Amino acid sequence: MNKAQAILDRKHEILRNSIDVDFLKYKRSDIAFDYEKMMEETGYPIEEAIRIQRSLGVGSTPMLELKNINSLIRSLSKPEKGARIFLKDEACNLSGSFKARRAAISVYHAKKLGYKGVMAATSGNYGAAVAVMCAKLNLKCIIVQESFDSMGIYQPEIIEKARAIEAYGAEVVQCSVGPELFVVFLDLLKQTGYFNASLYSPYGIAGLETLGMECVDDIRRLTKKDPTAIVVTHAGGGNLTATARGAKKAGCDCPIIAASVDLHGLHMASDHDFNLKSFTTGHTGFGFPFAIYPDRSDVIYSAARPLRYMDRYLLVKQGEVFYMTEALAKLEGMERGPAGNTSLAAAFSLAQSMSKDDILVVQETEYTSAGKHYNAQLSFAKSNGIEILIGDPKGEIAGTTIVLPSKPSDIQLQEVDLNQLRRSYLRQQLKLHPDGVLSKDDLIYLSMECKVSVEWIVSVLMELRGE
Repeated sequence: MNKAQAILDRKHEILRNSIDVDFLKYKRSDIAFDYEKMMEETGYPIEEAIRIQRSLGVGSTPMLELKNINSLIRSLSKPEKGARIFLKDEACNLSGSFKARRAAISVYHAKKLGYKGVMAATSGNYGAAVAVMCAKLNLKCIIVQESFDSMGIYQPEIIEKARAIEAYGAEVVQCSVGPELFVVFLDLLKQTGYFNASLYSPYGIAGLETLGMECVDDIRRLTKKDPTAIVVTHAGGGNLTATARGAKKAGCDCPIIAASVDLHGLHMASDHDFNLKSFTTGHTGFGFPFAIYPDRSDVIYSAARPLRYMDRYLLVKQGEVFYMTEALAKLEGMERGPAGNTSLAAAFSLAQSMSKDDILVVQETEYTSAGKHYNAQLSFAKSNGIEILIGDPKGEIAGTTIVLPSKPSDIQLQEVDLNQLRRSYLRQQLKLHPDGVLSKDDLIYLSMECKVSVEWIVSVLMELRGE
């Protein structure tokens, strides 16, 4: 048996020792687990999360109305149409992104339990957030980063993120694309005994619930109304899950709309495709698989359950996101990184079909830098043989072209059929229970996971089994 397989065979043991959650305590069957009980017993009450974050310089970020962009939206909309967009400027957090919220709670918890150091596996933004919090709380920090292809070529954004992490005093271990990252991560957890600050732990979700609550409270303060909807860039599902939970804790049940960059045709574990994508997160390569199989992450049960909280799922093209990134800078004086501008591009198109009295919240921005700037990204794409065009973004082919809109009205979102995602999720569950005999608890759990009725679950399961 080789070393990598020996490490993978001990995965559950290593993960159990690296995080203070007895996940199997919440198992109810091969399919069902008690998600709400896990969150209640292992997360942090939102009032305590707010207190911890404030003590670490996190949260209370500005909520800004994008008045010039909103004027542009009104000019493109029919009479009485054109919702107002407000933007939660999470780049104002220490480390420059909303991920400081989840890192604050995870690293605080590691310190409370007496761990000497903290580890995280991440492409970068979360790594910087964990490194910042470890510096604040005087803990050691190792970030394992998927960084380069087999030719040793790095994306400019990944290089910049690594520099930021090291600037905060953390060690960066860089890996090639593919399974190496998870094996290296597990091995280092075993060797060091450090805390696993997973993006998908209950602590990470508890930290982000404060963002959802602030989005609602800010809009109420500024407009005396609740948001009509909140638009969230969707990748692994933690951001969407926690924002929805926080909004509900604020007493708001507005729709939560997911947005991802359409990278269909590119495989995230492919060495060949790795440097053909211009976005390291917030795209369909993460958004789809984590929706239909959330427990693929570095914990036994992921606290990120996107299908539980997703009301709509919208896709935008790479060129549309780059266009909105430039528009935000030139119309609002806000130069921000591309991830949050994914949801902004979706909101820009969506707002034109909504009432002028409606309020759309784009719930995060992130910092920018030389490597994250859209010019650096476009130059890197061009150097990898991708053609940069101006025209109709609907014709963009991921990995082959990036099409920048010729005019603002060219930005047109695509709607994902959530029922197709739900069917894919149920196929995954049937693999765990191939005889197809599900208990009442299983059916109730699946209906909660998919945000549909038990009757719908039963009918689709019968269809999938060919009955």
